[in-house]
Amino acid sequence: MNIQKKEKIVGKAQYLVDETGQKTAVVLPVKEYEELLEDIHDLAVIAERKDEPTVDFEELKKRLKS
Repeated sequence: MNIQKKEKIVGKAQYLVDETGQKTAVVLPVKEYEELLEDIHDLAVIAERKDEPTVDFEELKKRLKS
């Protein structure tokens, strides 16, 4: 998640607090929540695929042309 996106989400977050003022929960707009879920999913996919072989750009272009 980039810094601008994080600041956007944090700025819209609302916190629920207990009687002592300790944060106990957070409320986010649905759109921001869904964006966070998508970011988490993307990171999980990256982690799963980190050991897969890579293809350089020139090889990719050759494969796409054939």
